Amino acid sequence: MGYDWPKRQTEVVREDPLVIKNEKFWAHFHSYGGWGRFFTALQHEKLMATRCTNSACTENRLWLPPHCECPDCWHPMEWIEAPKVATVYTWSIIKYPGELFRLPADTPLVSLEMEGVGTKLMSWLKEGTPKIGMKVKAVFNTENPTHTILDLAWVPA
Repeated sequence: MGYDWPKRQTEVVREDPLVIKNEKFWAHFHSYGGWGRFFTALQHEKLMATRCTNSACTENRLWLPPHCECPDCWHPMEWIEAPKVATVYTWSIIKYPGELFRLPADTPLVSLEMEGVGTKLMSWLKEGTPKIGMKVKAVFNTENPTHTILDLAWVPA
C-alpha cells in the first residue's frame, strides 16, 4: 500500500539559507490566571509589578514580570505600578524568529533594569538603536491590543 505526497506546498521565502513559510493552523487557549491584571493594565498604559506583603520577608523590591506569591516566602503579593523608565542592561537582535514569534526579524530585544525592581524585564525596542546603558521609556499598544507582553514596547527616553 502506498501513500501520496502531501498536497500543500510551502512557499520559499529565501534561498540561501533556505527559509520556507510553513503555515500552521491551530488555536491555543491561554488563561493568565493571577497575572491577568498585568496584561489588562497594559491597555490602560500602566506597568504593574508585585511586591511581597510579608513584612518579615527580606525581599521587598518589585517583581516584574509579576508573581502571584513571593518566591522567597510564599506570601501573597500586592500590586504596585512600576516605573515606566528603564535602562538597557543588554540586548540582542532576532535574525531568524521561530514560527510563533510575532515580531519581525531584526527586532531588537532588550533586557531592562528599573529603579526599585529586583528583576530584569525582557521586552522589545520599538524605535532606535539599542545600546547598553541607554535610557528608554515604555509605550503601549492600546489601539489594536494583542493582550500579550507584546503590547508593551520601549523607545529612547
